[in-house]
Amino acid sequence: MVDVSTSQTSPVPFLKGHGTENDFVIVPDPDNGIDLSAAAVARLCDRRAGVGGDGLLHVVRSAAHPEAAHMADEAEWFMDYRNADGSIAEMCGNGVRVFARYLQRVGHVETGDIAVATRGGVKRVHIAKAAAGAGADTGDITVSMGRALLPEDGVTVTVDGRSWPARNVNMGNPHAVAFVDDLSHAGNLFTAPPFSPASVYPDGVNVEFVADRGERHVAMRVHERGSGETRSCGTGACAVAVAAARRDGLDPSVTGTPVTYTVDLPGGRLVITERPDGQIEMTGPAVIVAEGYIEPALLETVNA
Repeated sequence: MVDVSTSQTSPVPFLKGHGTENDFVIVPDPDNGIDLSAAAVARLCDRRAGVGGDGLLHVVRSAAHPEAAHMADEAEWFMDYRNADGSIAEMCGNGVRVFARYLQRVGHVETGDIAVATRGGVKRVHIAKAAAGAGADTGDITVSMGRALLPEDGVTVTVDGRSWPARNVNMGNPHAVAFVDDLSHAGNLFTAPPFSPASVYPDGVNVEFVADRGERHVAMRVHERGSGETRSCGTGACAVAVAAARRDGLDPSVTGTPVTYTVDLPGGRLVITERPDGQIEMTGPAVIVAEGYIEPALLETVNA
């Protein structure tokens, strides 16, 4: 592999995209030839000194990546996702939609059903056809997010002297979901809200604060582990919908009827459906807004 911090000499192509304003730097690297260090990723995601983003989507063929080779028979492409601080994450729901939109944009896939490999497993994705008269790559994208795990051990989250119980929901990554009367109670969310006991989430957690907006309709804010407050979080929206359904006494595995919640986020709206078999589907937009080149000097500066 090429160590971009010392020997990358050619500009590195990139794109910029977002899903409900959860934005990402996209680095196409089909053969896994670029070794993106944590420091390089953090620099690229810096909104003043880099491209800027809540995270980075490293686009690699599954067969070319040691963490994804075992999924290559199911999914040609692997989403090597990194948080804005350069740390590795298991999954990112909005990221999968943007990842799929990129694959569609460059002609690797067409509308319809595709599979994307992630550290949280293979995700099934459906790219809807665009509405008549709209751009070819404007249809909503639905991601099958897998099943939620609901560990019994929850936590108490505290902000500015207020405390709330938070439901433990795992969507391939950990979430703590707290229901509040007003989203302003979440504070600034620049730093991770304290929670206890700390042993429940030894590697940190994504914390969602949720307020009701109507029947099966909620709004949320989120602190994403490694990124701070973001405009949207797909796995977080799924965790919120599941937690809200259980709070409301709804469990599709018991009733045999799908449950759908509308989840409003600062960056837009997602629709989350939990099916009787436990599969959770997330539907929302994904947009590519720019493309260009990263100067090698930017990457070299990271690790100089």
